[in-house]
Amino acid sequence: MSKAREAKAAKIRQLMETEGDAVGTSTRGFNEGRYESVQSLDDYEGLKSEARAIKEDAIERLPELIDQLRETVESNGGTLYIADDAADANQYVREVCEDKEAERVVKSKSMTSEEIEVNEDLEAADIDVVETDLGEWVLQVADESPSHIVAPAIHKSRDAIADLFNETFEPDEPLETAEELTMFAREQLGDLIEGADVGMTGANFITADTGTMALVTSEGNARKTAVVPDTHVAVAGVEKVIPTVEDLRPFVELIGKSGTGQDITSYISLLTPPVESPPVDFDAPDTPLSETETDRDFHLVLIDNGRFDMREDDQLRETLYCIRCSACSNVCANFQHVGGHAFGGETYSGGIGTGWEAGVEGLDSAAEFNDLCTGCSRCTTACPVEIDIPWINTVVRDRVNRGEVSELDWLVEGLTPDEEPGGVSLQKRFFGNFETAAKVGSFFAPVSNWAAGLGVSRDLMERFLGIDARRELPEFQRETLKDWFESRTSRVDDPVRTAVLYPDVYTNHVQVERGKAAVRALEALGVDVVVPDVRSSGRAPLSQGMIATAEDHAHDVYAGLAEHIDDGRDIVVIEPSDLAMFRTEYEKFLPEKSFERISEASYEVMEYVFGLLDNGADADALSAGVGEEIAYHSHCQQRTLGLEGHTEAVLSDLGYDVATSDVECCGMAGSFGYKSEYYELSVDVGSELRGQFQTDENRDRTVVASGTSCLEQLDSLLSRPTQHPIQLVAPRR
Repeated sequence: MSKAREAKAAKIRQLMETEGDAVGTSTRGFNEGRYESVQSLDDYEGLKSEARAIKEDAIERLPELIDQLRETVESNGGTLYIADDAADANQYVREVCEDKEAERVVKSKSMTSEEIEVNEDLEAADIDVVETDLGEWVLQVADESPSHIVAPAIHKSRDAIADLFNETFEPDEPLETAEELTMFAREQLGDLIEGADVGMTGANFITADTGTMALVTSEGNARKTAVVPDTHVAVAGVEKVIPTVEDLRPFVELIGKSGTGQDITSYISLLTPPVESPPVDFDAPDTPLSETETDRDFHLVLIDNGRFDMREDDQLRETLYCIRCSACSNVCANFQHVGGHAFGGETYSGGIGTGWEAGVEGLDSAAEFNDLCTGCSRCTTACPVEIDIPWINTVVRDRVNRGEVSELDWLVEGLTPDEEPGGVSLQKRFFGNFETAAKVGSFFAPVSNWAAGLGVSRDLMERFLGIDARRELPEFQRETLKDWFESRTSRVDDPVRTAVLYPDVYTNHVQVERGKAAVRALEALGVDVVVPDVRSSGRAPLSQGMIATAEDHAHDVYAGLAEHIDDGRDIVVIEPSDLAMFRTEYEKFLPEKSFERISEASYEVMEYVFGLLDNGADADALSAGVGEEIAYHSHCQQRTLGLEGHTEAVLSDLGYDVATSDVECCGMAGSFGYKSEYYELSVDVGSELRGQFQTDENRDRTVVASGTSCLEQLDSLLSRPTQHPIQLVAPRR
């Protein structure tokens, strides 16, 4: 393993051991809460679409809205400042504090202030800065960075916080319980807020029509921060501006449900600063507020720091729709196991963190954690503003790939079967061109399998390709599915349907029996099947950020299938990730009409079987379960497409006793689980699924999974064989 890969693996291993349990417990709790909470909404999907439409409109009209907001803020008696970058913003905030001769600034939670590192700038000017959010204050005391967008101290257990407080503050009685810790923090922070000269907040949303700021928090200290001192500075990215107060409604409904699973966040404060209430004079507690002057100073600092460039970037623009809810982090299996200290950059973490880091910090920061996104797509359904987060991560990965050049790039470009520049790493180029490796492997099988398994071969693969020697390699078949199919004739005399069985790389070269089973099952149900000679879908290069190559595959696949679609044939796909390409990602690569044709004609194999049975096909033609006990795990993208129910229904209707896993990710994620720097994380993520399938209820069940990666991971984690559901139901030979 290279030094860079070993260093990354060591960091991930250390974070899994020290922070993984705490992060996992909280994020899974947030995620489960989201599932429950959104069920209370009459039209969850409609509300998400409404929120997205508002953000799309706001970003499109951003300069106009900022001009309107400036007029509104100034007419209210405040000041609006547009900061070009972090240094510009910090200078303005520092000058405001110095003009007030401020000795202490109290802050509410704000990721934007983390981004510009305003604390460090103010402290360098001898101004005391105090975080008032409990999690942020814990990290300030510990001198650590946040690990989560919403819950910054998510990686710290209660015991760790108690140890920190007891060691730092030496209270009369040791602090132990959550209540004791909270009360202690409340007393400490209350005194600090009372003596503050300037209050600084972020803003979740700012309305252009009234200048109203929405602060969404789990504690009430943001309100105190904004109104106790006589000077309030709000720091926010320009993307936080939305048109009207009425536009806040869908966001208020969604942000708490999406982030922490709360029906509504504990504190939703709508302020139109400078507020009219007078500052509290703590030195004169008996003086009525009516006799106190309402002389307040308000400064709104809107920060560009790369955002206007992101607005003009067709691929990163969607990032600006983000409302910082953290749903993409909470739903992500990898994040659940390592947290934001691995799955994050300078400021931002989680799935959407790549887009933010690329936009405000640069590709170098994004590159540090971009590959932890496996493109599983679960975050797309979790995002309350429908951001295509996996696509943003893929775009950033592509740009990172293209950023590394060498003098020999021309030679690499000429020798490799892809459309990429020479700078792509050897590891990514290998996995992105796996179809080529599979063709060679099948051509020389079984010798190729023997040679690949030699110790020297595994050592070389680990050293140069980063393929972990602990991971079992796929075995290529000499007779591919296409070879087998061409040697036979159709078994259907009077077909009820005609279909193309798409030969994905694994089905064609490795899991050939799976493909044969699909042919037998479809023919038994009266379907005339063809297996065409067509290129791989492009999923492999896309997962490596090789977008040009993936697009080239997409055009070739469509060209190879268009004639069959013209002839009215359905396209049946065994591998869910390939179906996801046809139904979603191809929209990025093909003309609109071509995409619609291939998308509408494509079906997952068990979805197709379900449809045939539902329309009168003879279920007796398939293999019945007669009570056979099944432990079933569905594929990530199969769930995102909403298709797992078809498999469960078919198996149940055929008499199988099905126990379906509620674990969302097996951890393999295609090439991810093969890579040496991520192998241990892959296995750690998979341990939850392994544990579920090894309970007393499930240990003797036949293990069935819908995805290639899932099957490989389960084969590795369990001591009993696995199979695809189509192999279970297909007629025996």
